[in-house]
Amino acid sequence: MKRGNEPMQMMRAIAGAALLAGFGLAGTFYGQDDAGSQPQAPNVVGTVSAPDASIEELTARIGKSIVTITSASRDGSRDNVGTGFIISPDGLIATNFHVAGEGRAVRVQLADGRGFDVAAVEAFHRQHDLAILRIDAKDLPALELGDTDLVKQGQRVVALGNPAGLRHSVVSGVVSAVREMDGRPMIQVAIPIEPGNSGGPLVDLQGRVLGILTMKSLVTPNLGFAVSINLLKPLAENPHPIPMTRWLTIGALDPREWQPVLGALWRQRAGRITVEGQGDGFGGRALCLWQTDVPESPIEIAVSVQLDDESGAAGLAFCADGGNRHFGFYPTDGHLRLTRFDGPDLLSWTILHDQASRHYRDGEWNTLRVRLEEGKVTCFVNDQQVVEMADDKLTGGKVGLVKFRNTNAQFKNFSLGKELPASSVEPADAQRIIKLVDEAPDDAARDAQLIATLATEPDRATRVLRERADQLDRQAERLRELARAAHEHRVVEQLAAALAGEEQQIDLFRAGLLVARLDNEDVDVESYVRELERMSGELAAALPADASEQARLDALRKYLFEENGFHGSRGDYYHRANSYLNEVLDDREGLPITLSVVYIELARRIGLTIEGVGLPGHFVVRHVPAEGEPQLIDVFDAATPVSLEEARQRVRIAADRALLDSDLRAATKRDIVIRMLQNLLSVSTANTPAMHRYLNAVLALDPDNGHYRWLRAIVRYRLEDRAGATQDVAWLMEHKPEGVDLLRVLEMQRALGQADGEE
Repeated sequence: MKRGNEPMQMMRAIAGAALLAGFGLAGTFYGQDDAGSQPQAPNVVGTVSAPDASIEELTARIGKSIVTITSASRDGSRDNVGTGFIISPDGLIATNFHVAGEGRAVRVQLADGRGFDVAAVEAFHRQHDLAILRIDAKDLPALELGDTDLVKQGQRVVALGNPAGLRHSVVSGVVSAVREMDGRPMIQVAIPIEPGNSGGPLVDLQGRVLGILTMKSLVTPNLGFAVSINLLKPLAENPHPIPMTRWLTIGALDPREWQPVLGALWRQRAGRITVEGQGDGFGGRALCLWQTDVPESPIEIAVSVQLDDESGAAGLAFCADGGNRHFGFYPTDGHLRLTRFDGPDLLSWTILHDQASRHYRDGEWNTLRVRLEEGKVTCFVNDQQVVEMADDKLTGGKVGLVKFRNTNAQFKNFSLGKELPASSVEPADAQRIIKLVDEAPDDAARDAQLIATLATEPDRATRVLRERADQLDRQAERLRELARAAHEHRVVEQLAAALAGEEQQIDLFRAGLLVARLDNEDVDVESYVRELERMSGELAAALPADASEQARLDALRKYLFEENGFHGSRGDYYHRANSYLNEVLDDREGLPITLSVVYIELARRIGLTIEGVGLPGHFVVRHVPAEGEPQLIDVFDAATPVSLEEARQRVRIAADRALLDSDLRAATKRDIVIRMLQNLLSVSTANTPAMHRYLNAVLALDPDNGHYRWLRAIVRYRLEDRAGATQDVAWLMEHKPEGVDLLRVLEMQRALGQADGEE
């Protein structure tokens, strides 16, 4: 991000990022493979020599073929990150064997952002530390494989990878030697190799792969090694594909108990079954079927499920034929849904029942139970009946688990029987246990006695106490949210009131402090106002009564920048503290605009007329003397005078255009505060609640700004505030402000309408 981007440029960048990351209206299209297509062989170097390319050209060309590889750790998390590269357009990826990891789930992310679960390990050689992975993708940009036998000592080479998790990094160096190590040819390179570089290509200046980075020296940082690419070619020519269902051992399901159907990644750990990734069935559907024989009805099946995102869907499957036919009972978007699938596509999918239930607990473990009788099904959530209905297709079949779309979920306590016990504790028992704990003395010496009493019914007591703790946590978090919201609402009201009067009566410094108080309710506004008054008193005391305007300007500059050390923040320019006036006073460091506010307010107190000027890319001030020409001043640069020609050059650099008369307009105090809020917005794109705070403040000051109204609609959508997003969208459709893409607004309006319809 360039310093001081214009508000409109910043708005577009944030809105675009927000749309991609949170709004999610863009669709993804999936094609089918051509019937009878054959795997394509890796690109191998030919005899014609191409001219050397620059490092920049190589990076641009080869970067499209570099992939990021993540493999699962022992606990199932995606902690291990390495590099790979495309060697065949139909989805072959070369990397190190240790990057893929033995028996682990592996995922590949392409340079264009698309992600794929690895479908098979096409070939590998443990001793040579080589592996070829296959993903289900076509028309990929493959790299050309070179010939290690032609490598020369001192030859220039380039390495690409993801060192220390820094994706798609590039470094150049030279070949130090080609050595035999542990019975295999290795290329020694004078290049720094770090964790994450492993598996990346080492290429010559014509873009041909000479080796695969594999290890670094423990003695010196600029010494690494790459496996000869010639060792990879036999693997590519003679593959022995192992599908991931056979490759996985870390967290693998016991095939005697569970059988995954229609893809996705099902794993087992500590008594829980987890699933991630999209299934191969319609709507990303995938099943995991229990392999034990199902007794004749009546029967009951149950499982506890927790979704990583309540917009997902996962639960119980029953009456399954082992393929696309089955019933499902599962939560989705806070509703409980009973469906029947009679085939592989939308036309064979029937929603039998769909309703919200107050007994379902968002974000928590919920127990689903299904009772099957002759031609009838009854579904429960947390022991509360959701639906009972008849269906003549409720006959036999397997039972198990089902998930849809990109849902990640975990399951526990799967059970099957003629009549299953209730999952919840009877209310009377729960009240008795809670009373026992609440009435126990707050005395550590008696804890042992209380624990011994609870241990007489451990399952019941543990469940009740944990549910009670979760309930209290939810209540506490709700209270915190209400307190935060009330604070933010009050500060926004105070800010609007502070800027509502006549321009000459507005206290700019106090308004600027309220911006800081939006984020930190501990900011003592009055204390910092007194601090500024003390500073102005010191400054005024050092001036003779008849001091000229120039003398007062000189004294102000000396007081701030020489005697008190105020300075522009260059090494930490984008730190949020630079936008908080209280911290600017504390640390004596700030942005052009915050330093200018301090300068303007001190100048006013010693009888100088200083106004803000919002040049594109850099805020400055202007001294307006009683007599003579006004003078632009750069407060960020220790109050250095700025000529009109210098202002023209700055605008040319920052905005790539000529200086306009409007650029030199005196900024109102409202303008200045809005620009301070814009600065905070620009450094908070990863913090959606903070963006919401700043947008509320901006729109309180400038309610007719369509760009900020649209951005707030996006932010509210991301925060799942449908009512707020609907309100902003309705305003936009009514007022139709210039510069806002109303087609996108209409898309959101339709999406919000569909969501409301589902509820």
